[in-house]
Amino acid sequence: MTKSTNLTWHSAAITKLDRRVQHAHGSCTLWFTGLSGSGKSTIANAVSAALYKHGISEYVLDGDNIRHGLNKDLGFTDEDRTENIRRIGEVAKLFVDSGKVVTTAFISPFQSDRDQVRALFERDEFIEVFIDCPLDECERRDPKQLYVKARRGEIKDFTGIDSPYEKPSAPEITIRSDQTTVEESVNQVLDYLRRKSIL
Repeated sequence: MTKSTNLTWHSAAITKLDRRVQHAHGSCTLWFTGLSGSGKSTIANAVSAALYKHGISEYVLDGDNIRHGLNKDLGFTDEDRTENIRRIGEVAKLFVDSGKVVTTAFISPFQSDRDQVRALFERDEFIEVFIDCPLDECERRDPKQLYVKARRGEIKDFTGIDSPYEKPSAPEITIRSDQTTVEESVNQVLDYLRRKSIL
């Protein structure tokens, strides 16, 4: 693919700070990562709903939903997973620039990919939320029957089975979803955002 070199960054009339002032709160990306079945999407959506209830401008980017549209051309090889996360990072950055708190729910199994996304953001704008749940518990839940299919060999390159998951080395927030209720998890995230003066 040939990349265009005739590009110039166009500065916008309204800045990220302007939008934050208008919204009366900060903006950031809450990057939920963890195994399939760990509770990423459930907790991310619950956080989003709580933010909305408190008048916070928010949006959710969910892994499966994004693969229905923006990333429907990508598979699950290591290279495609990396490109999937790269694109989502760029989209999340746009949401942060728009003054929103964006929650993302993606397995994002590779530390290097998550670090690459983190590098797109300014300090305190990228908040890694590790949904820590043992593999056997994720398999027990298996809401989409994906582990069953992966164990049968019907799904290749499935994270936790025949593709690795690299736990975050230094996440801002760790939630043990096998030991914590959804409500407790939401409060843990909101408390962090308050401490960082984002809310």
